[in-house]
Amino acid sequence: MKIIDAHLHLFPTGEAWAEEAARKVGHHNDWEHLRQEYRRLGMVHGVVMGNRSLETDFHNYPAGLFHYCMGLDSTLMEGGACPIPDLAARVEEHLKRDSCCGVKLYPGYNRIWLSDPLYEPVYQLAARYDKPVAVHMGLTAHPRAHLKYSHPLALDEVAADHRRTRFVMCHFGNPFLEAAAAVWEKNPNVAVDLSGLLEGRVDLDQYFREQVGYAGLLATWLTAVGRWDSLMYGTDWPIVNLEEYLAFIRRLVPEAHWEKVFFQNANRIYGLGLPG
Repeated sequence: MKIIDAHLHLFPTGEAWAEEAARKVGHHNDWEHLRQEYRRLGMVHGVVMGNRSLETDFHNYPAGLFHYCMGLDSTLMEGGACPIPDLAARVEEHLKRDSCCGVKLYPGYNRIWLSDPLYEPVYQLAARYDKPVAVHMGLTAHPRAHLKYSHPLALDEVAADHRRTRFVMCHFGNPFLEAAAAVWEKNPNVAVDLSGLLEGRVDLDQYFREQVGYAGLLATWLTAVGRWDSLMYGTDWPIVNLEEYLAFIRRLVPEAHWEKVFFQNANRIYGLGLPG
């Protein structure tokens, strides 16, 4: 079975903190290492969630292995205090590229509501180019972020008001699973990725014994909504071991839906054009 990682992060080789994060989960912060691990695990492609720069030259990833979503993170948006005057034009320069398959928003980190007029041209451009807007939803990596902006109900508002724009709810809005499921079920233009639900190394047998309640909630809501054609596998690498995370998601998703969740949906939703 072919596998697409629909949500990962790449950092320049040599960044000490990135190498340390990857090392803790049995990997290296190195593209060639990732290429080898992908080959070993049957992973044929990845979608990089970009950040740090709006320059197109910054987002040049190994051809044939990655597409990317152009990201508007807190290092660029500065909490909305310094809006980028030519934001729409710079976003469009990315969306014109074949290697760019969407836009990534980080509302909790930016402390900006998804309904803020600042994002309106982004939604319009995404609809025009038919490329999705992926949104970080749920818990954030540091406490300075504000969760109210990354709650799934914030996504419901813009999804309802921008029906021609396709959205991806990253991380299934974890831990706001009930709200995430409601938003996903209600809005046909919202897809979900299952990235970042674990962090670090995990003994899965022990995990499913100790976290049976949480794992049960995840599986329950996935099955209750049942939109298996709009659910995607993703890792949030480098915070997880790739082999362990594959096994984790396989325990949550019924095998009958693996082809869709692990390959077909991401290939279609992000327009990757990979052979089946």
